[in-house]
Amino acid sequence: MSTEGLSQAQRKMREEGVPQTAIDVFTRYYDQLEQGVTGSIPEDTIEPYLDPQRLEDVRMDPFQAKEVFDKLVVINLNGGLGTSMGMDRAKSLLPVRDGKSFLELIVEQVLAARRATGARLPLLFMNSFRTQADTLEVLAKYPDLPVGDLPLDFLQNKEPKLRTDDLTPVDWKADPSLEWCPPGHGDLYTALQTSGVLQQLLDAGFRYASVSNSDNLGTIPNPVIASWFASSGAPYAAELCRRTPADRKGGHLAVRKADGRLILRDTAQTPPEEMDFFTDEHRHPFFHTNNLWFDLVKLDEVLKANDGVMPLPLIRNEKTVDPADKTSTPVYQIESAMGAAIEVFEGATAIVVGRDRFLPVKATSDLLLVRSDAYDLDDRRALVQRVETVPTVSLDAEHYKLIGDFDERFPAGVPSIREARSLSVEGDHVFGAGVIARGEARVTAEDPREIPDGTVIEG
Repeated sequence: MSTEGLSQAQRKMREEGVPQTAIDVFTRYYDQLEQGVTGSIPEDTIEPYLDPQRLEDVRMDPFQAKEVFDKLVVINLNGGLGTSMGMDRAKSLLPVRDGKSFLELIVEQVLAARRATGARLPLLFMNSFRTQADTLEVLAKYPDLPVGDLPLDFLQNKEPKLRTDDLTPVDWKADPSLEWCPPGHGDLYTALQTSGVLQQLLDAGFRYASVSNSDNLGTIPNPVIASWFASSGAPYAAELCRRTPADRKGGHLAVRKADGRLILRDTAQTPPEEMDFFTDEHRHPFFHTNNLWFDLVKLDEVLKANDGVMPLPLIRNEKTVDPADKTSTPVYQIESAMGAAIEVFEGATAIVVGRDRFLPVKATSDLLLVRSDAYDLDDRRALVQRVETVPTVSLDAEHYKLIGDFDERFPAGVPSIREARSLSVEGDHVFGAGVIARGEARVTAEDPREIPDGTVIEG
């Protein structure tokens, strides 16, 4: 191990006030990084996972569901900045429907579930050092949100980015904050423990946790899944969806041949020459949604057995220190995926859910969809699909990738797409009010830049 590089990184973390357990986790991964571990999972080491249980087959005992629901905490991952869309603050602050942001709608979903069930149902956000202040400012508008003495958030840990040439912490005087990164959402488990929140939840009588991303409005609190999870006796479970050709990039579960454990394999863990196996929706028919359930007592036991270090596989992420400057210093970000914890828990399982629980916004094309009339908000504050098949949307990346550019080009709102099978926009165009897309709707670079009010776009 590079004593100097590691000691510099450890010292930098201590000076920043990072908890010792998080430094121990970083040290474990640093050792693996120096040994050349990449986290690769070759196809010949796994078997496809073919027969998980389906939510549609679950039957719920209403009395048990109510009891379980009152022991459930909802955890939302809110550390992302939406940098791929040109944002520099929490992505969850983006307006989605009726002037409400992801963050506001998630809060209202939980408050609606409380009213419907009478459950305590606390909502906790895992923020990063870049998203905490903005998030708490919005949450202050909801005085009924806190439950007892529980906080509304806990902070994801931070770690130094490492130079790829010598594995020392990178120095970037132009913006020292860019010297740091979050350790991936696998830090969830460490952050729950080091913040003291895990013990607070256990002391308050909570037993189960439901976890999802803040850019996914599909994961409304669900008593049926909660009841299924509690009845299963499993310590941990993942929600899966049936794969289509459009889902080839999503991670999937597999069975590790060496020990029969369920594991998660992401794109970054697949050898490049084996991507045809990874993207084959028939060989690996379900993708991992990053919606998780776990037993808080079992999590506490696993963490204590491992001295607080959750033994997750390493993900080595190659970046530049300034993501907006591809000529800046090349760095490694040491990360782990929270879904990879499925291999840590003996008896972990999974369940196949409907696509209504997977509505992530990773690009402005996804944002157009959730803002469109293909969806409505119901009284649960859930996005409900109003078309038989959601249209595919393709926007010219040069002109629509960044959120500022996107909003400038749809000043009166996005087009109606309820009658469309697809919408493709090539070139630079500004859309007027009341534009309607039908069938295989396409706007080409040769079409007028200004799309007038009320225009009907057809293939």
